[in-house]
Amino acid sequence: MLKRLWIISFILIFYLTSTHAADSRFVKETMEITLRTGPGTDHRVIAMVSSGDKIEIIEPGKNWSKVSLDGGKVGYMLNRFITATPPCNITLEKLQKKHRALVKQSAEPLKEVARLTSENEQLQTNFAAIEHSLNNLQIEHETLKKESKEFLNIKTKYAKTSKQLAEQSARVEKLEAEIARLDWNQSIRWFLGGAGVLLLGYIIGFFSKRRRRRPSLL
Repeated sequence: MLKRLWIISFILIFYLTSTHAADSRFVKETMEITLRTGPGTDHRVIAMVSSGDKIEIIEPGKNWSKVSLDGGKVGYMLNRFITATPPCNITLEKLQKKHRALVKQSAEPLKEVARLTSENEQLQTNFAAIEHSLNNLQIEHETLKKESKEFLNIKTKYAKTSKQLAEQSARVEKLEAEIARLDWNQSIRWFLGGAGVLLLGYIIGFFSKRRRRRPSLL
């Protein structure tokens, strides 16, 4: 039974020691503070701890606490120089470092955004030019349709006029042929009339001469 109590006590002590050892703290915003061999200013200084250095609390006390440095050195430090939160300068440095990292990470996306913005502006310019060309083509198409319609009307009128002209030309040719025929007939009539008159004159003259010759023969 006694042995079991010793084991339980050992476990509790180990657990408490482990809990205190895991209690991480920071040195306050002071340039440097002393780490001593004991809880008092009469003890020897074994190290100088800078502001922002991380320490582990081994045994907390009322004014002094036993702490462990990152290098493994153990000593006592005044509680008023210990804080549970990182000092402002450490926090600011971490935030600045994180900010620089974020700026560096965002540089490439910003470049990509600038590139895409430039491409978008170029595409908008090209689209505006294409839209302008399309409007011009539509105007030209409407003009061509109108001109084509007028051309078809002119072509229809031309065909109709050509047909009328052909009919008129045929009539003129027919009239010219009729006139030529009439002129020819008239010429023949005049020729025949003249020939008839000459023949009649010749006959009359012939008979007149015979009548004149008969008395001279008696």
